[in-house]
Amino acid sequence: METGPTPIFAATLEPHRSLSPRGFVVLMSAIAAVAFGAGLAFALVGAWPVFGFFGLDVLLIYVAFKASYRSGRMYETLRLTENALTVERVGPGKRHLSWRFQPYWLRVEMDDPPEHESQLTLASHGRRLVVGAFLAPEERLEVARALGAALGRLRQPPAGSLAAQDPGGPAN
Repeated sequence: METGPTPIFAATLEPHRSLSPRGFVVLMSAIAAVAFGAGLAFALVGAWPVFGFFGLDVLLIYVAFKASYRSGRMYETLRLTENALTVERVGPGKRHLSWRFQPYWLRVEMDDPPEHESQLTLASHGRRLVVGAFLAPEERLEVARALGAALGRLRQPPAGSLAAQDPGGPAN
């Protein structure tokens, strides 16, 4: 992570995977056992080519789970300082992308209450970036609220400034 000013807000967003590595081994073992038993039954009645198709099914399920776990290694970091909001996205192949936004012009957009299709969008100067697409809608809303509150605190004038003492300006 970059060094510099102390962050006002920092979050790391990661996709959730409900199946642990141990659970994956147990599930794949159960699938393989069922496929082997069913394939063996077909082979014993003379339909031995079916046995290979059950093996192919097990292989495809394995490949699908591995692809899912690979995409689960993706993460995004959001770091808000006085000068910038930096969003960094690291993909499964360690592909690294980065965006910077000026916080005083930044809008955080999110449906409230969230729908399944709701997106957490950062918008500024005609640029838009969707973050946390892999999160559940409620989690995206939680991030949007926390980031919005941090931006609100940043935009407030310091306690001793004239703007904080008299927001209406001088009286006539």
